[in-house]
Amino acid sequence: MKHCLDDLALFGGPPCFSEPLHVGRPNLLKPHQLRTRIDEILDRRWFTNNGPYVEEFEQRIVQHLGVSHCVAVCSGTVALQILIRALELTGEVIVPSFTFVATAHALKWQGLTPVFCDIDPGTHNLDPDRIRSHITSRTSAILGVHLWGRPCDVDALGQLGEQYGLEVLFDAAHAFGCSYGGRMIGSNGRAEVFSFHATKFVNAIEGGAITTNDAELAGRLRLMRNFGFSGYDQVESVGTNGKMNEFSAAMGLTCLDSLDAILEINRRNDRLYRDCLSDVPSLSSIEYPKTERQNRQYVVLEVDPDAAGLSRDQLLKLLTAENVLARRYFYPGCHRMEPYRSLYPDAGRSLRVTEALADRVLLLPTGTSIGDDQIEIVGQILSFCIDHAVEIRRLL
Repeated sequence: MKHCLDDLALFGGPPCFSEPLHVGRPNLLKPHQLRTRIDEILDRRWFTNNGPYVEEFEQRIVQHLGVSHCVAVCSGTVALQILIRALELTGEVIVPSFTFVATAHALKWQGLTPVFCDIDPGTHNLDPDRIRSHITSRTSAILGVHLWGRPCDVDALGQLGEQYGLEVLFDAAHAFGCSYGGRMIGSNGRAEVFSFHATKFVNAIEGGAITTNDAELAGRLRLMRNFGFSGYDQVESVGTNGKMNEFSAAMGLTCLDSLDAILEINRRNDRLYRDCLSDVPSLSSIEYPKTERQNRQYVVLEVDPDAAGLSRDQLLKLLTAENVLARRYFYPGCHRMEPYRSLYPDAGRSLRVTEALADRVLLLPTGTSIGDDQIEIVGQILSFCIDHAVEIRRLL
């Protein structure tokens, strides 16, 4: 491995990896099971419209999460949009800016105003103490995001919702298989939304779901995902085409079959990264609640540029030169993306933690497509770059 570090691409040598290492490479441990399911779909010629695999996928999620209802849809973004419409939200919704832009877009798409609230620097989730100052007569809901699978302070958000008469819902795109208070995420607030995009812990290629213990809400969601149809030719309400197809459900079921194995790989990768970087104090790995279940789908570092001698973006450039395609989630924050940057140009003044974190966070490749030796080399690259920060800065 040492020769790889001696001729980093930055100094004219070949990159350490001939094939790129990606953040978010899809998990698929049992492709033969997926092929079997696809053959069955082709034989049945039932490709969509609430087929048997979609129903099985929903039931497996209900059982795994201990929730009453699961409504599978075509994406996590559509799940948010349908839930927002089903809850009849109006006016303003308080939401973090440090999240994937789909969270804000789902609100804006429905004609609502996302009100960006700052986050807790320790959890990267909405800071309950800051929410109160954003509540106005136009506020209808709080939309929390369980970032990196670390749960929001569900109880605090629920108390605020009860005090001010607000709906509380959660974007749980990162949090399948995680828990809060010893209970699996999925039944908090009025509903929680999952993403089964190809990059997620459980993937359905493209897909999403809404989980809830509210039977009446689940019924409305089922109508809305299928044009409002309640029967073969009976339409009860306005709806859209948000259905999950059978091929996506087959992929989702195949991932569920491998859930324990994927989780163990994620845990192993997380431990190995922590060991490799334990002597690099300028790179800190986020901590997870020790009493809760975690899917460990993300390896998240915070870069201290003063201690490292290099900024996060400089480290990213160096890693990319070595074919390590790390990512800077969620840069630069939703409030600095359009249309929000133009609509709310002063939002950053109240988002100091968000803006600082957006310049420090670095995600490293993990999941089932990376091995121990590769992780060790990534750790060595990072250590090498920081050890030689003075010389490297002259070349950047």
